[in-house]
Parts: sequence; C-alpha cells; structure tokens
Amino acid sequence: MTGTDEDRRRTRGESIFGDLEPLLEQVSKPVQYVGGELNSQVKDWDVAGFGPDGQELTVRWALMYPDAYEIGLPNQGVMILYEVLNEQPVALAERTYSAWPDLEELMREQGVPQFTVDGHRAVGDFDVFGISFSTELGYTNMLTALDLAGIPLRAADRTDEHPIVIAGGHAAFNPEPVADFLDAAIVGDGEEAVLAATSIIGGWKAEGSPGGRDEVLLRLARTGGVYVPAFYDLDYLPDGRIQRVVPNRSGIPWRVSKHTVMDLDSWPYPKTPLVPVTESVHERMSVEIFRGCTRGCRFCQAGMITRPVRERSIEGIGAMVQQGLQSTGYEEVGLLSLSSADHSEIADVAKGLADRYEGTNTSLSLPSTRVDAFNIDLANELTRNGRRSGLTFAPEGGSERMRRVINKMVSEEDLIRTVAAAYGAGWRQVKLYFMCGLPTETDEDVLQIAELAKKVIDTGREVSGRKDIRCTVSIGGFVPKAHTPFQWAAQLGAEETDARLTKLREAIRADRRYGSAIGFRYHDGQPGIVEGLLSRGDRRVGGVIEAVWRAGARFDGWSEHFDYERWMAAGETALVPHGLDVAWFTTRERGETEVLPWDHIDSGLDKEWLWDDWQDALDGREVDDCRWTPCFDCGVCPQMNTEIQIGPTGKKLLPLTVV
Repeated sequence: MTGTDEDRRRTRGESIFGDLEPLLEQVSKPVQYVGGELNSQVKDWDVAGFGPDGQELTVRWALMYPDAYEIGLPNQGVMILYEVLNEQPVALAERTYSAWPDLEELMREQGVPQFTVDGHRAVGDFDVFGISFSTELGYTNMLTALDLAGIPLRAADRTDEHPIVIAGGHAAFNPEPVADFLDAAIVGDGEEAVLAATSIIGGWKAEGSPGGRDEVLLRLARTGGVYVPAFYDLDYLPDGRIQRVVPNRSGIPWRVSKHTVMDLDSWPYPKTPLVPVTESVHERMSVEIFRGCTRGCRFCQAGMITRPVRERSIEGIGAMVQQGLQSTGYEEVGLLSLSSADHSEIADVAKGLADRYEGTNTSLSLPSTRVDAFNIDLANELTRNGRRSGLTFAPEGGSERMRRVINKMVSEEDLIRTVAAAYGAGWRQVKLYFMCGLPTETDEDVLQIAELAKKVIDTGREVSGRKDIRCTVSIGGFVPKAHTPFQWAAQLGAEETDARLTKLREAIRADRRYGSAIGFRYHDGQPGIVEGLLSRGDRRVGGVIEAVWRAGARFDGWSEHFDYERWMAAGETALVPHGLDVAWFTTRERGETEVLPWDHIDSGLDKEWLWDDWQDALDGREVDDCRWTPCFDCGVCPQMNTEIQIGPTGKKLLPLTVV
C-alpha cells in the first residue's frame, strides 16, 4: 500500500506534483506523467461551490484507461466522457493512466498515490473513479491503480471516504470477474449515462450525503441502468454452474439495461480532441462516423452489443472534422466505426472531405475495410491528399465454409476481385486479418489461409506486372465473448492453437515463390486462454485476478509483461477450492439452458435469438444485414426503444474555404 498517512495531511484536491516531480528523472518516458496536453482542462476543485449547510456540490470524476499513456490517451471513449463531464458547471473530470512498473515501485517507496495527469491530484480524493475497459487484460492494472490510490481492492471494504468505483466499456458487459472490486458498472454508451450518474451523485451530496455510499449506490441501481454487484446474490449448482442471480434489496431490477445514445449529431464529441505530449499509438484526429453494426459477424462482441446502427449525418461529420482539425493541428483524420465503408453516404463523405482539403496536407483514413464494401473510387478519394499506404481487409476465416460459420459473407472470388483492383490501381501491399480457433474449425480450414495468400500474390503480380507485391497475413486467436452467438462455444486450447499456427507457417514458407512476398504475424494461444477466462468468467474468477496481481501481474496486454504460467498458477490456487479449473471456463462448451454469468446484463439481444444464430452457425447458414432486409427479431430495437438510423440524408458537405 502507499503512504496514505501522507495523503491525509494534504488538502483534498491539492496537487501532488511536488512529490512526483523528483521521481520522474528516474523513470522511462517521464513526459507521459506531466499532463498539459493541448485541449486538456484543469478546473477549480470546488467549481460548483458549497451549499448553505457547507455541503460540497461539485461531482468529481477521475477517468482511467487502465493501460500506458500512449495507449490510453487516444481512447475515444475516455476522451468523450472527459469533455462531456467538464462541460457541466457542477462537475469536473481528470484523467489517469497506468504507471509503468518503474514508476510504480518509486511511488510505493515514496508514498506517492495514484494521480491524475491534469491537476496531479490524488485519485482517492475524487468522488468517482471511472475505469473504461475495452479489453479484460486491463483488470490487473485496475488493481494496481486502486492499491496505489489507497482504495481497498474489494468494494465491501470501502467506506464513505473512498471514491465510488465504476466500470464501463465493452468488457463491462460481463462485469462478474471483477464484481468484487467494483461498486458499480455502466454498460453501453456513456455520454448520457455519466450525466445521469452525476445528477444522482450531485443531488445526494447536496442533501448532505444521507445514508453514505450505500444510499447513493441504491439510488444509482434503482434507475435500472447501473449495475451494483453488491445488490445481487449468486447461487451455484453442485456441478459449478450458476443456479440463479437474484437481487437482495427492494427496488433493484432483475436485469440492468445498457444505455444507447440516439441522434449522434446531438453528441459531436470530442469537439476539441486531446493532443498527446509524447508519442501515442494513433497520431491522428478521429471522428466516429457511425455507431453500431448489424453485419452479424457471430464472433464480434462489439457489433452485437452496440446495435442498432446510428449514422452521423454528412454535415455532422464535416463539422466535427473541421473543428477537430482547427483545434488540434493534426494532418490526418481517421473516419472511425466498426465498418466505416458501410456508412450509407461514405462515397459522398470521402469525396466531400477530399474536395474540401485538396491542396492541403490533410489526409483521410479508414480502419480495416470489408472486402465487399471496398471500391477503388473510395480508396482514391481517401488517398487524394495523402500517401498511398497498404490496405487492410479482414476475411477472418480461411475457408468459405468457415466464413459461412462466422457469418462473414465474403467469397474467395470477392477477395481476389478486390485485391486485383487494388494492385491494378497502384497499391503494392495488402494486409489480411484472420482468426484461428473458430468453432468447428479444422486444420484444413486454417491451411486455406496459405492458399488464399498465394492467390492474392499471384493476382497482384499478374495485374500489376510487378514482382514487388506484398501480402501480410495477420492471425489472431478466437476468444468467445459474452452477448454473442458464440458465447456458448468451446475455446480452442493454447497448445492446439499453436500447433495449428505452426502448420500454417510451414505451409506459407514451404513454397519459395511466395516466401518473401507473404509476411506472417500471429499471437500464440496462451494470452487468448487468459482472455477467455476473464471474458466468460463469473465472480469466482475474481480470486484468480487478485492472486495473479499479488504475484506481480501487470500490463497483461503487453507480450513482454504477460506471464502465462503465473496466470495458470493463480487459477489453480483460486479455483480448486470451488472444484473448478481454467479449462472449465474456457474450453468447455455451454448448454442452451445454462445460466450465463452475464444473463442479468441486458444488451437488448434476445437470448433465444442468439441461441438460434449459434445453431445457424453450426449448420453453416448465413444471415443478411438487417439494415437492408426485414428485421430478424434480435430484440434490440423493441427492448431498448431504439431504431436503425441511416441515410441517405440528401445533404452535402458545405463548401468551406480552407485556410
């Protein structure tokens, strides 16, 4: 633990930079801890003042992305909430990131607590500690931050003096593995949710904080949109499966609903994106052009939990790009979504922005593009003002049979036709992303990836007349996720995954005609098993997380810090008393009637629909995108009172003079 006695001698909200600064000259990348980024904010600690009886009125949020600064700062979710909260006259928000092990060690020695990079205030001084999880591999970093902040790891041990610890992000759709460490979780879109939570917490503080943290958590939980694990009890069957999850307080809902923001044009955030003071993973300004996806890829949690599709209008996109560029000075704009080329007006968006910024140094980019949504005209517009780099496509499955299983409706003919057009138009490099370990997959399905890559090279050489054609094959291990049709699937073991990938590597390298032209990148199967344990675990997995953290686990998403054997040892220590092991949570297939740890978290998806889609997967049946076909009754729109919002709007980008 940190020197919390020292913390208590400070005034709440006082900067600790004087204690931190001497440590920075002793660590790597000290600039990541100093703050002061362009468009960052440091509001007055008592911005909303005090009530007539002296009660505090300001609601203070410490927002964390539980990874290194270079990964966390570009995160759109945290950046949006930071700005939304700081616009409120009664709230302030500051950011904190994970300290590298070198600084963590010094902080413990010198009694320096977890701090924000904006005001360098102690995280333990804030009302709310909000943590955004895009991946489960950040859980141990959360425990480090709690411990450094002087906040008890387990929610049951916290007092009224400690912040309310709230999790969000995609991983929060199964909060059970970290339930013991959380006071609450909010699932879905955060913009309206954090404002609603701020209003409830602010009202409670204005009343003098009656009933302490238990009362404010009750108020949050009774809204139906905030999950408080302490208000739910779990019963287990003799074989280890969950029997039921039941509320233990009156007025607590049986299921907690996700939040969905409609009309994205009303939420044009971030308006003034943060510009990092040091290198980060994304050196660009990003604009989310739509939210949600209904392509129905059965492995994709993000596509399932963010339904329905909600497009930002072409005018809204143009305004955000203009303001973002003016406020940041970036020269690249990323048009983000789960499948950006699927925006109903993407051609007009790309052409309008390329016209607007022609002759400038401003370039446009799309993330990984679906093979069947790509066309050369779009690609040419995106590269008109910038450099022509490689193209990335994600067929996901090596064989057509596998692509039917995962509902990735891309034929080999589609892929070859697309890469032929790209190579013929002057591109020299294509990256293809696949997964290994998908349900029903065989060695032969994976070896088809090598054959596909060879055909891509042959096609590129033929249409371009050149030999310097490159194709990079990137392989990720499949991890079943909650709220997807594959949530019942057995995960492929680490050794089996590695064996399959070894065969693929040998198949690619066996033919010298392609050896240097085809790059091969892959992750071994071990991190996927740990991610699988955390993604489908229940509360009993919390003991594993705490045990592995106490054994030294940090930054598990980084290969140089990840230690598989340490995780397996912690799993044995924590799960054996329950009669379970890691395989029970990972490589075991679930049955239709099993109560899943996340069943009380309502993503809007009907469980029967998900099961039927799982059966369709096993039979190799494909399902169309419901944007363009009749509804398939997945349940999201009626249950969440939402609807698909897409163009065309009939509007065009307003012509602007670029200075």
